[in-house]
Amino acid sequence: MPNTPPGLAGFNALGPDDAEKELLSCCASRAFATEVAARRPFRDADALADAAGAAVRELTWPQVLEALAAHPRIGERARGASRESAWSAREQSGVEEELRAALAEGNRAYERRFGHVYLVCATGLTGGEMLRRLRERLTADEESERRTVREELAKIARLRVGKLVEEAG
Repeated sequence: MPNTPPGLAGFNALGPDDAEKELLSCCASRAFATEVAARRPFRDADALADAAGAAVRELTWPQVLEALAAHPRIGERARGASRESAWSAREQSGVEEELRAALAEGNRAYERRFGHVYLVCATGLTGGEMLRRLRERLTADEESERRTVREELAKIARLRVGKLVEEAG
């Protein structure tokens, strides 16, 4: 964030358009970015994380799908040099090479079943744990899976807004 003070103070000081641009790297829903930017200033990183989680939970399903479209498939290497790609690569660092084929197969089955990318907050999970969760979620009904997707997206957004202000700090 050029020409701004570091950390949370810098984020709070950004103009609305710049704040929204930064927030899109945390959750690629325009409604999310607009909502969180409008809630500034935040007193601390926890308040920002809480606002991010709440904003995800308020998204309509089409807005959730907008956010999902920016996420790489679990087990696939994130492409590009963007902040989101770097974060995704670190978040999925627990995926062992030998599990990539099983995850790719599971991703295809999930996408056929639900019509969107499988999303899990991968931070701290092994590839085996991600695969187990994917297989369990393949048995969920549509409504339950949508709730799970929203919760996973909220976890990711909370983590990423924390990274956003840490990197600027």
